Order: sequence, then structure tokens, then C-alpha cells
Amino acid sequence: MRALLLAAAALLACAGAARAQTPAAPAKELFGAVESPAALATRSIGFYSKGCIAGATALPVDGPGDVGPLWQAMRLSRNRNWGHPALVAFIERFAAEVPKVSSWPGILVGDMSQPRGGPMRTGHASHQVGLDADIWLTPSPGKELSRADRESKSAVMMVRPDRLDVNPAVFTKDQVAVIRAAASDSQVERVFVNAAIKKALCRAAGDDKGWLAKVRPYWGHDTHMHVRLFCQKDSPDCRPQEPPPAGDGCGAELAWWFTDEVLHPKPPKEPPKPKPPMTLADLPAACTAVLDAR
Repeated sequence: MRALLLAAAALLACAGAARAQTPAAPAKELFGAVESPAALATRSIGFYSKGCIAGATALPVDGPGDVGPLWQAMRLSRNRNWGHPALVAFIERFAAEVPKVSSWPGILVGDMSQPRGGPMRTGHASHQVGLDADIWLTPSPGKELSRADRESKSAVMMVRPDRLDVNPAVFTKDQVAVIRAAASDSQVERVFVNAAIKKALCRAAGDDKGWLAKVRPYWGHDTHMHVRLFCQKDSPDCRPQEPPPAGDGCGAELAWWFTDEVLHPKPPKEPPKPKPPMTLADLPAACTAVLDAR
């Protein structure tokens, strides 16, 4: 038995050395293959779209609740319900606030980060340092979903087919209240939504638009909001995002999203060359140690 344990340890050491010696390998494959967090002191390393996390914590797949779980993690097969403890604490805190400000019994949580962060094989450019989470704009159904349901259930499209506004049949005052609650949290640095959702928020906010400064329009957020936390005090190597522009973002910068060049872009004369995948060498040097940690 002792010999077998020694052999296993040697294989693990070799695997770690092999990873460290292949800086040109696609980082998404390396980080996507790891199923557990790095047993190191917690810290986010690098930028939201180019980094990793040590000492990540898993969000429990279900939260407590009187009418179904306060939160439910979706797409469990992806193993992306990990993050900095501050992100887990935010989701728990936010989920408890949602029933107080809306008729929702709870929230559905999409992708957070992988166990050690880093680039993902599919779906995201950011979510790499354990400080990003996708929260569906579809309320929790008020009952615990099966694992199969969490894989197959789709988030509801909030945007009209013409992309000019939200669908009022599904985007209601509850969605406004839920997004406002997220943006009002002191730990939240940004909330990304579709431009049509931002337009609806500007309209619904009336004269009280201060919280809208954090809410920024961005592609690919038709069904959910992407919540991003500030870099944490325990993470000196975390690179913060620039502060949002001054103002509520409801003016000319929002109008640009509804111009022809955005809604109906002309195809390029020549197809752009695909970007090479991010490699381990492209990430902060400390991410190699995170990847190789036991």
C-alpha cells in the first residue's frame, strides 16, 4: 500500500511539472480539467478576463428557504459554482433580499467560476478570478429543481425580437427591483445587462437614477444579469476595473446601442482571423502555482 501511495504521489508531481512546462498549452483546457480548488490562501489573481483564483469556495447548490430554496445553482455539470468567499457571501445575502423587494421566492444562479478560475472551455471571456456571477432574470419556481431540470431549463428571453426594448410580458417591476437590489450592494462593482434592459431600467427609475451608474449595457446578457464584485482586500494581485463613466448611463452612450451599426452591422469584407487561445503563459505567473497546487 505504501508503494502504491508513493507511486500515486509521483504521478501527481509529474502531472504538475508537465503543466508547468507547457506554457503554450490552451489555458482553458488546463483550468477546465481541474475539478477541485487550490488548497492555498484565498486570493484573486489578475484581471476578471485574465487571471485565476486560489482558495475558492463552492456555492452550495441550494440555499435555505420557506418557499423553495432561496437560491439554486444551475448547470451543475459545468462545475462552475465556485468563487471567492465574498462572492458566495454576496449571493447568499442577495438571495435573502430578493423576496423582500419582489414577488420572487428566490433566484437561479448560472455560471460563477471554475474551481481555480482561469479561462473556460466555453461561454465566457471573464469569470476568471472568482468575482463574477450570472444571475438569471427568471425567478426561482418556488420548489427545488431536479438535477435534470437544472441542465435543461432555459432562462427566459427578456428582450423583444427587434432588440429595441424589453418584452413587458416577462420583464416587469420585479426584474427592475431585483437588478436594483444587486446594483445597490456595496460590494458590487458592475452589473452587465442587455442594452434594452438598461433602457427599461432608466425608464422605470424615474428621478432616482444614482444606482444605474453601475448597470452597464453589454452584448450577450438578454436573459440574465452579470454581477461583478470589487477586488477584495485579501487579493493584492487582483487588478480592478476602471470606475464606470460619470452619470447614470441613460443618455447618448445608451442610444449608441440602438444605432444601425450595432443592431445591423455590415459583415466584414474579409472574415477576421480567429484569435489564438489564451495560454498559461498569458496569465499572471502566480496562476501556474495555482494550477499546480494540490
